[in-house]
Amino acid sequence: MMAEEKNNEEKTEAAADKEAAAAEEEPKQEETAEAAEEAPAEDAPAEEQQADEEPPAEEEQPEEEPAAEEDSAGSEEEELTPKQRRRLERSRAPGPPGPQLTPEQRAEQRAERRGRAAEQRQRHRRRRRDKRGEPGTGTPPAERRPGTRKVRQGTVISTRSPKTITVRVELKRRHPTYEKVVRRSGTLRAHDESGEANEGDVVRVVESRPLSRTKRWRLLDVVERAR
Repeated sequence: MMAEEKNNEEKTEAAADKEAAAAEEEPKQEETAEAAEEAPAEDAPAEEQQADEEPPAEEEQPEEEPAAEEDSAGSEEEELTPKQRRRLERSRAPGPPGPQLTPEQRAEQRAERRGRAAEQRQRHRRRRRDKRGEPGTGTPPAERRPGTRKVRQGTVISTRSPKTITVRVELKRRHPTYEKVVRRSGTLRAHDESGEANEGDVVRVVESRPLSRTKRWRLLDVVERAR
């Protein structure tokens, strides 16, 4: 009898232990079920937040409008006159605006700028000349006393007009930089009152008052007759 009672007690204790373990497992299952139900609820706000954040991405499109505005502004700047463009650049310059100037002050500043630019050009040209080397002296200009008339020697090339001869005058000058003899020729009309000069003669003419529309010279003498 004692053994059966012990066995029954042991069975009742084992059953009680099972019931206690089952009772402990039921809250855990309920907690897992509640967590499973709450997880979608937590995901939903994240999706709602993403949905709320997507519209700003669509709102970023209007930011492209400034580019179009810049293009239109660039086209407007191209259509501006140089004076309007300079005024626009001055208005966009950083820093505080300068004082209001009078037309005289602006003219003075413009003259100063042009003077500085002229000095820079002169320095640049001087450096270029220095690189090329010292220029030659060339043929010194002939001394001319005030009050003396010019005298030229040339060859008669035409006597068709009455009392008028056409003389070709050749000039020889040494180039001041290249030191090369440069020959130049020109024609002039001279007055021949007696008609003593013929074609091919070497003559000397002297300048005079205007005798006609084209004559400013007068025959002085015949140096050499034509052969």
